[in-house]
Amino acid sequence: MAPGGDVVDARRYPLDDPGAPAWRDVVARARAELRATGCTVLRDVVAPEHRDRLRDEGDAVAGAAHAAVAEVNVYNTDPDPTLPADHPARVVLHRRNAFVARDHIPADHLVARLYAHPAVHRLIAACFEVPAVHPLADPYAGLTLNVVAPGDDHPWHFDTNEFAVSLLTRAPESGGVFEYCPGLRAAGDENRAGVRAVLDGDRGPVRRLTLRPGDLQLFRGRFSLHRVTPVGGATPRHAAILAYSERAGVLNSPTRSRQLFGRVAPEHLAAATVRGDTLQD
Repeated sequence: MAPGGDVVDARRYPLDDPGAPAWRDVVARARAELRATGCTVLRDVVAPEHRDRLRDEGDAVAGAAHAAVAEVNVYNTDPDPTLPADHPARVVLHRRNAFVARDHIPADHLVARLYAHPAVHRLIAACFEVPAVHPLADPYAGLTLNVVAPGDDHPWHFDTNEFAVSLLTRAPESGGVFEYCPGLRAAGDENRAGVRAVLDGDRGPVRRLTLRPGDLQLFRGRFSLHRVTPVGGATPRHAAILAYSERAGVLNSPTRSRQLFGRVAPEHLAAATVRGDTLQD
């Protein structure tokens, strides 16, 4: 079995046997749920005997998280006062993301072994119905740990990437619930009135998802508004973000790297020169 395969509950998720009935059942259910709501959860992917280690390894690196508070909107852009007053981009939200960068997560940690495991890549690609997924080439992004401290949250937003994969490693004492509005916007239809209604308190389109440590969440967040509610109690919420792309060699822009990690690597600057990115401090 490839390194990392022993982390997974092989009875429920036979990674090395994609022809097995259990594998086909997992993929069929995930595809159906992703088509219907843009979200699915592979429950208990991490075998129960590894849950304590999963939590402890997250705790060990959480202190390296880069915390930054930024005023943003649901589109993860700067609020624009020139837009009409009822435009959802006018609503100012405070992003309190704290991310542990990839270079602070040891290669022998369970989440790192999962992230690099080719059979996990094959399963994720099959669920999302894409030919293949590739780990990011970014030295800081790709595999990260998202830390939401007590009293903080991750406000309503849309993703810019096509899909997201995350693994809860520590559950908070209360709060920290993942909420989402499936298909609130679509290609060619921003549905600004519907988005603004949710920001103003409309709970009609909102779904709540209870996640447990060891659950792997697959999500299409480009068209589904989503957030993590405020964390209560004294325990933070930890989730490993396993970022993949359909293209190999993907890196963040220098601007995005500064936002998330407070630093930029030579690889970002070299790629930005090729792309012609505008660097912003």
